[in-house]
This record gives sequence, C-alpha cells and structure tokens, in this order.
Amino acid sequence: MNRAPHPTPSAPGPRRARTAAAAAAGCALVMGLAAPAAAHGHGATHHDRTTRYVALGDSYTSGPLIPRQVDAACARSDRNYPSLVTAAGRAATLDDVSCSGATTAEMWKAQGTNGPQLDALNRDTDLVTLQIGGNDIGFGSIIGTCARLGATDLAGDPCRRYYTSGGVDRLALTVLRTAPRIARVLKDVRARAPHARVLVVGYPDLLPDDGSGCHPTVPFAAKDFPYLRDTEKRLNLMLRLVAALHHADYVDTYGPTVGRDMCKAPADRWIEPLQPTSPAAPAHPNALGEQAMARAVLARLDRGHRR
Repeated sequence: MNRAPHPTPSAPGPRRARTAAAAAAGCALVMGLAAPAAAHGHGATHHDRTTRYVALGDSYTSGPLIPRQVDAACARSDRNYPSLVTAAGRAATLDDVSCSGATTAEMWKAQGTNGPQLDALNRDTDLVTLQIGGNDIGFGSIIGTCARLGATDLAGDPCRRYYTSGGVDRLALTVLRTAPRIARVLKDVRARAPHARVLVVGYPDLLPDDGSGCHPTVPFAAKDFPYLRDTEKRLNLMLRLVAALHHADYVDTYGPTVGRDMCKAPADRWIEPLQPTSPAAPAHPNALGEQAMARAVLARLDRGHRR
C-alpha cells in the first residue's frame, strides 16, 4: 500500500456490546450495498489462456522494492504477482497499472505519471485482478499510530482503546464505509470490460493469526495484535462480500499465508516487518509473499468462474 492508512476507532471494554452490534450492522449494510450486477461473459475458463490481463491495485500488487523495479514512480516490480501469473502462461499480455499508494480514488484519477487505472480496461480485456482498499482504510497510518501508542503500554491495548474511545470501533466503520467505493470500482470494471473475468484479491496475513505478539520486531502492545488481526480480517470479509455481490471471484491470500506473517523469522516470513531484512517495503509482502499471492490467483483461476 505504502500510503499512510487512515485509522478508524472501535469500542473499549464496557462498550463491547455496542461494538459487536456495530460489526453485525456492518455486515448487513455490506450485504445491502447494491443489487448484484448482471452476469457478464466469463472470460477465461479452467486452464484457458487469457489473451489480455489488466492488473489494478495498490503496493501489495505493485511490489515496492522487490527486484527488479520497472516503474520507480509506482514502485512496481516485474516479480509481483501479476507478472508471475502472466509468466505461468495465464495471459498473452499484461497491462499492470498497479501503483504504490493507490486508493479507490486512483481508479479514476492520475497518480503521478500513472494514469487513472481503470483507463487500462476495454472490451478486449479478458482478465482483471483488483486488490484495493488497504489505503482507503489507512493501513499505513494505523500501523504508525499503533506503533507509537504501543510504547505507552506494552502489556495492554492502547491502540484498540484509542480507536474505540468513542464507544464505536472507528476502524470497523471505516471498513464499512469503504465497501461502497469497492462496489463502485467493480461496477465500472464491468462497464469497461464486460467480457472479462474479474478477481478481487484479498490481503495476506500480516500478523500472527493466533493473536500473539512479537515486540520489538513489530512494536505493538501485546493485546493490540489480535485487534489489528481482526481489523484485517474484517477488511477481507468486506472485499469477499462485495465481490460476491458483483459476480466477481474472491482470491483468499490470507489463508495461504498464515504462519508467514511479519513476526516470523527472516527465513520463514513472507511479509516484512517495519524494519525489513529482505528487499520489500515495511509491512509488505517480499518476493516470497508475491509468489504466494500468485499461487492463490492461479488456484482461483483453475477453479473456474463463480456462477
């Protein structure tokens, strides 16, 4: 992602009931976002070779600092998952317009030298992958805020208390408010590339799935790790639901990367911590992480299009 994410609050101890209610209401709101888009052409099917593939997304797609960088302005690597999917023979051509720091807004507006990402689509597009939303909820700023607050109470949950100080989980609300933006992107993808198969790619496992911590490798307070883990899971659930509403396939990259988070030893992790030891941006996939996401996309393609 690379753009400092914009935080969103939750609810402290005595207000947990209200937080749970907000989360439940959130799911209902996501489900009611829009009527499902009419099904379009299915594009490539099981083991078919796609002719034209367009990759849309943020820095988790572009692969900042992973060698070899081919677009300095967008921090884009030729070893990111769109490049690996193409190299596996699943596309004849790749138009990778992913860009570090992108939000859903950059689907329609230029980002430095990168034009509006949706402009890469046309009626000849056969396959689209979309990985966006992390910067909309403010991944970067959330990480910075929680790292700063962690130093004030290493054994506690100062980050969760900050984001829930008003009695509502502001991060959960931000995820919810991002859902209509993802829906709008998918509607425009369908309008511009009506025959394409569309895959919405989720985000990989950033923190230990068991809720354990690893200070100082990741400088969060001990009880904030499960809160931040659950926030990412909430984002991925929203992406899955919005994809389903718009007849797009969802690619789970979280499950295949459990146990490879930024708390693991350098030889075992696929996500780099805030001080990377492999060529990758902080809190981003390294080359092995991009390979894992490529395998997840390829596996989803092999499963055929959802009906």
